[in-house]
Amino acid sequence: MKRTKHFCLIVLASALLASCATYHPRPISPATTATAFNARSLDDPGLLAFLQTNGVAAPARSDAWDLKTLTLTAFFYEPSLAEARAQLLAARAAEITAGQRPNPSLSVTPGYDSQIPGAPSPWIVPVSMDWPIETDGKRGDRVARARALSEAARWDLIAAVWRVRGQVRAALLNVFAARETAALLEAGETAQSNVVRLLTGQFEAGNVSSYEVTQAQIGLDTTRLARQAAIGQYQQARVQLASAIGLPLRALAGAKFSMAPFNRFPRQLTRPDVRRRALLARADVRAALAQYAASQAALKLEIANQYPDIHLGPGYSWNSGSAGDNEWDLGLTLTLPILNQNQGAIADARARRAVAAAHFLAVQAAAIGQIDSALAGYRAALEQVTTATALLANLRKQLDSIKAQALAGEAGPLEVANARVAFDSGSRDQLNALIQAQQALGLLEDAMQSPLTLKPAALRAAQTHFSKISMNP
Repeated sequence: MKRTKHFCLIVLASALLASCATYHPRPISPATTATAFNARSLDDPGLLAFLQTNGVAAPARSDAWDLKTLTLTAFFYEPSLAEARAQLLAARAAEITAGQRPNPSLSVTPGYDSQIPGAPSPWIVPVSMDWPIETDGKRGDRVARARALSEAARWDLIAAVWRVRGQVRAALLNVFAARETAALLEAGETAQSNVVRLLTGQFEAGNVSSYEVTQAQIGLDTTRLARQAAIGQYQQARVQLASAIGLPLRALAGAKFSMAPFNRFPRQLTRPDVRRRALLARADVRAALAQYAASQAALKLEIANQYPDIHLGPGYSWNSGSAGDNEWDLGLTLTLPILNQNQGAIADARARRAVAAAHFLAVQAAAIGQIDSALAGYRAALEQVTTATALLANLRKQLDSIKAQALAGEAGPLEVANARVAFDSGSRDQLNALIQAQQALGLLEDAMQSPLTLKPAALRAAQTHFSKISMNP
């Protein structure tokens, strides 16, 4: 019998030890992580599998990467999303902690008493247990608070997804803008050079003053300087694009990019129903609402903490060989709420709920302002595109008319060259209007956070990637 008891104790101790987690160090080496970052590429097998899982085929070497594919690539690589996912995992782990019940404790306090008359053994072995019982639904309140914080972390992750998508779009637009600007400035430089050449010839013939030649040369130098700046901006835009995706610059070497989305100006985001949904469903608004729910649960928990928990403490005292010296007892422990009734913690939780409510209202008001500002900016930008396009059409008519006059002998080469310069300048103005409208559209998409822009499947892909990281220590 005695051996059986010992065996049971050994089995119980072994089971408890086997269920315990063990620590495994995971050191971080800056050199190793930097090397791993520099090794990232667009043909990584993991990336290709991720794209295929989400119904997108990686472009061949001769094909171009579009905004959708680059956005998914950023969802795979971008470090800030990995951080947001880890924070979500931490919040979900906190749900487990909140749902745990307090463990009982066992106390063994052997004593030695040589003064017990007639006792063959002076050893006394009292054994007692403390079994806590939580009252007033405190565990449920903790779980509700943890779940609300986990929901807030999920919405924070969705907000991070939208930020990454906006950064990729803005960077790709900058690549497009710098490339097209450089090309138009190169054409303008050629046209301006022709003007300088013709004016120089007329100056040598005594038909124009040196001032006119100098003014034309200044225009040429200004255009050349702008073209050089655009080339530099193009290189910077590529760096910005690589950073937005989470890649080293070398990974974009030889890659082609599709700029097709920047030729369209959708109107569906300006609908009132889209604005109404955005005010209710934006990630930051939902996160603030979840934080308020967490503050509600926290206040409820502190109110429940007014009522003390119950601690059951059964005990047993054993003295071998002393007849009738074995004692059982049943203990009951309560904290007496005499000196305070948790007023301080309740007041703090109530104040934090007020802060959370004010934060929600501030976030929603900021969202309203951002959405309305983006809508106004987009509408104004579309009007400028219309005006710039009409101006360019008239400049094209003017250039064609002067060319026809030149063929008829009614206009000279200088008039044609000046008309070409004016047309090239109008082309750059139209490009600037298009770019500004696309920038305004990007701000509107970021403000609306609508499924019309980023499909739910893409959002789920960003949220679930790497979400299976083990939570074991």
